[in-house]
Amino acid sequence: MSETDPRKTPVIIGVGQINDRPENPGDGLDPIGLMEAALRRADEDAGGGWLATCDSLAVVAQLAWPQLNPVDGALAEMLGIDPPHRMQTAMPSGDSPILLLHEAANRIARDEATVCAVTGGEALRTAARLAALKPREDGEKPNALRDASHRKRTGYAQSYGLVVPTDVYPLYENAGRAAYGQTLAEGQAESGEIWSRMSEVAAGNDSAWIREEVTAEEVVTPSPDNRPIAFPYTKLQVANSAVNQGAGFLVTSLAEARERGVREDRLVFVGHGAAAHKDANFLARDRYDFSHSLATSIEETLALNEVTVGDVAHVELYSCFPCVPKMARRVLGWPLDRPATVFGGLTFGGGPIGNYMSHAVAEMVLRLRGTEDKGLLFANGGYATHNHTILLSGAPTGARFPQDFSFQREADERRGDIPELDEDYAGEAIIETYTVHYARDGAVRSGVIVARTPQGSRTLARVPASDEATISLLTGGRDEPVGTPGLIVRDEAGMGVWQMPA
Repeated sequence: MSETDPRKTPVIIGVGQINDRPENPGDGLDPIGLMEAALRRADEDAGGGWLATCDSLAVVAQLAWPQLNPVDGALAEMLGIDPPHRMQTAMPSGDSPILLLHEAANRIARDEATVCAVTGGEALRTAARLAALKPREDGEKPNALRDASHRKRTGYAQSYGLVVPTDVYPLYENAGRAAYGQTLAEGQAESGEIWSRMSEVAAGNDSAWIREEVTAEEVVTPSPDNRPIAFPYTKLQVANSAVNQGAGFLVTSLAEARERGVREDRLVFVGHGAAAHKDANFLARDRYDFSHSLATSIEETLALNEVTVGDVAHVELYSCFPCVPKMARRVLGWPLDRPATVFGGLTFGGGPIGNYMSHAVAEMVLRLRGTEDKGLLFANGGYATHNHTILLSGAPTGARFPQDFSFQREADERRGDIPELDEDYAGEAIIETYTVHYARDGAVRSGVIVARTPQGSRTLARVPASDEATISLLTGGRDEPVGTPGLIVRDEAGMGVWQMPA
């Protein structure tokens, strides 16, 4: 790639992170306090004085304190700034930090801003402590994720227990394992290997939330400290959202950085990237063993930057649940014996809902400074819905901005037909994918099967905890449940119930 105009070349000049864990969680910072601390650290990291001239403030929406709107004045006031451009993402989605980074790069190139600040923070640890003081009317333990306003809806999927990501992502895990030709043991071994390497990275990272190495076997083996959540995931395989974490970064032009005396070995260059999405309805997917949006995002990013996986020194493959980096590493060609994270993953590094990738950006910048290495950041949000990938580099990439990062048309052209949803089906069907949900004491609550009818439609069926034979089939690992035939009958409430063939 030829040399680019320094005034239109976006670079990251400062990064900051904070872990807030007072002895009494109720004394913790709120999200705005976390964001302020993170940006002040980013400003200090950049050499100081940059926030004073910040003219763009972009914030990842947070979940813990929905009454707060950081860009409505409070955050800027705490920072002592008055940026003319302020925005907050519509929802706390995992792809948000990469989206905001990409938009900041474009704003710099369009001369719409000189210094862009991007930040986010979640205080679910504090929120959970405060919520615990106000028990729910139904007696259940307060749960910020399930109690969030955008989760409080009823519908077909929710009636079968598919409410939050921990309920849904196992559908991708089990379908993927079957498509990869793995046994249950082999699929779990891959998850354990990826996660144990993430724990190693987190153990060496001062900014990680859990700095303790665990073995692959410990990751996947249920225990009193590692209870089953939704088959086949245990607690150590899901994002750890009970954190108080904030992160932020500052983006400017190469020309501005040079004029203000930032050393060249402190600059990290923003490369091209690509985004693509799927229907927000996770039952309106063409398949559960692969994502064309994910693949398009990663493949187009490599092509745009004219690199291959061999040119990439570091990656951050979004890791809310193992199925996501499993899909991503297969598209990218990333080997199992190399860490899929620079921060520590959402279990060990910490899972601050939509803002995890801000921490990944910060850590990637620290890895790339003073090198000619390249790092790939792949972000995922929703229910494997939103995908955004971008390249960072310790040396100029030749990438030209502004860049249209939407590759939705390309992803849609690759996507297969989406099956019709038949909510009232009864009769013969085969298992397309499935999961089993567990209570906090490890007991089975129920199973849920996504099934395909002989006509090709998709439908759901419940498996009662009392149906030990079917639960054993789904979780035992002796036979592959995906593709197994059965029968759906309707109970007195009109819900589909799965029955094994006689």
